[in-house]
Amino acid sequence: MNAVTRPADTARPGVSARLPEPDEILAMRRDGYLVVRGFFSAAETEALIRWTGEIASAPEVPGSQMVYHEDSLLEPGRRVVQRIEDFCSHHPAMDAVARHGALSRWLQVLTGEEAVLFKDKINFKYPGGDGFKAHQDQQAGWTSFAPIFVTALVTIDPATIENGCLEIATAPRAHDLLGAEWTPLAEDQLGLVPVPTEPGDVIFFDSFVPHASKPNLSDTQRRVLYLTYNGIGHGDHRRRYFDEKRAAFPPDIERRPGERYVFRV
Repeated sequence: MNAVTRPADTARPGVSARLPEPDEILAMRRDGYLVVRGFFSAAETEALIRWTGEIASAPEVPGSQMVYHEDSLLEPGRRVVQRIEDFCSHHPAMDAVARHGALSRWLQVLTGEEAVLFKDKINFKYPGGDGFKAHQDQQAGWTSFAPIFVTALVTIDPATIENGCLEIATAPRAHDLLGAEWTPLAEDQLGLVPVPTEPGDVIFFDSFVPHASKPNLSDTQRRVLYLTYNGIGHGDHRRRYFDEKRAAFPPDIERRPGERYVFRV
């Protein structure tokens, strides 16, 4: 799984113009994940980069998109944006990409069922941003919504080993929880492998695939979209999910002074 460097060519067609090949469907069902290089065309990728910038520069307003910060590991005392969630409710162009474009078409073929958006998040990981410990997404209490999910990781900036690209377990595919909910997994048996990606690349992975990432101690940012879906047969739970999360773990601007909030999902 090595990064592929491509020339800047706005005419380059994207893999998104077609549907998954039989070997790609087989790989997804066998491994629980699929790395698709050049999924979005250069022009599509440029638009995604621009829209990500628009979302990042939008003012923090109570009741709007959910902006979370973290302490910088490189500059003590400085807070940097860690992630923004529920942005599709406030950015029509990105909402169209998430709900009505090639990602949905691919997911329907890969999973055999129409997909409905469950969660939308941008992980920013600016220089000094922290990583995350090995876990399965399903550990975050998601079974109360649906039995399985699939996430499409869309690369916005080059994701490298140095700036904390996604690491995926190469151990045999898991079909159930490997540990307790809300608890990081022991990494020694997972065979985690870094998967560097370039802008426009997509990684599909289901909610039982263990994954992790290292902190970004480089001088380059690493922004990625995480768009998570469940099969339509299990219902549309996106609004309930974000309403519950906003109440239990509100974005920074909505927090009450003196109250302690514990990250759980």
